[in-house]
Amino acid sequence: MRKWGYIVMASVAALAVSACGGNTGEGTRDFIRVVGSSTVSPFAEIIAEAATKAEGGIKSPVIESTGTGAGMKLFCAGIGSQHPDITMASRRMKKSEFEECQKSGVNDIIEVQIGLDGIAFAEANGGPKMALTPTDVYKALAANPFGKPQTAKNWSDVNPALPAIPILVYGPPSTSGTRDALSELILTKGCDTDPAMKALKDSDKDKHKEVCTKVRTDGAYVDQGENDNLIVQKIAANPKSIGVFGFSFLEENTDKIKAVPMSGVMPTFATVADFSYPGARPLYLYVKAAHVKAIKGIDSFLNQFVTSWGPDGALQQKGMVVAPEDVRTKNAEVVKKMTLMETSELK
Repeated sequence: MRKWGYIVMASVAALAVSACGGNTGEGTRDFIRVVGSSTVSPFAEIIAEAATKAEGGIKSPVIESTGTGAGMKLFCAGIGSQHPDITMASRRMKKSEFEECQKSGVNDIIEVQIGLDGIAFAEANGGPKMALTPTDVYKALAANPFGKPQTAKNWSDVNPALPAIPILVYGPPSTSGTRDALSELILTKGCDTDPAMKALKDSDKDKHKEVCTKVRTDGAYVDQGENDNLIVQKIAANPKSIGVFGFSFLEENTDKIKAVPMSGVMPTFATVADFSYPGARPLYLYVKAAHVKAIKGIDSFLNQFVTSWGPDGALQQKGMVVAPEDVRTKNAEVVKKMTLMETSELK
């Protein structure tokens, strides 16, 4: 029943998407529009170029680096040619975001995990050779660490073993999936090393989230927007600063910067792939099923990912960490059948 429902829905929605431009004055689109994660966008740009060359007669997809959160808002705003077809994400879609999609009629979504990435902490090649833990990062960056006033000025205030230099971290904005992953994978883990904070998670989830993930705003953490290359430039120019961004940007800039180990583990292709690095995370694409038949080239774009995400593929050469074989096989099947996302597991 679900299958036939999808076929009918797709046929009707295709007409709606084609007609929608006429209502907005924008006209029917003849190119794919992709928004979202600044971490995923360099990979999407490679795929866009390859898909255009491989599939004659399609225009090059337009890739907009908006950040994961902002991309989700654009994606979930509705069905039709004035709305994006695909959003890129450096974390999984949230339950609240899917609910917003539903309110706008975006009910049938295809989720594709395209690979892995890690949240990299880095310093200039001439930096002080920092070595951090999630607890160090939490104590340094939290607005109210463990519910108390933030008083740390230097890294040595956080941990006597760290250098007596001012805390200065350049990182992603609140709209970024990298920021979400930083909160979930690093800050919250550091916060929960305190038994009282772990208990707070059970008694008051909202308070726990605020205490564990709210970042200080006194200048120790500097929001650099959705431009990871700018963060690289900032830390390269300031050897006493730390940068936070996607692993692929670290791999591309080893002539200027170097990784900071997290809990004694360096971010590498191997440690991200086996999740032994604390900041490892999956990367996703979300696709509107209603747009697949209406906007030419979406299937070709997705299939180009499938042919490029394996070992020695174009995406690994760009810095993406290859997902395990079973994950690649499962998601290749999703693309082949355009299987709709299972939403019951969203958080």
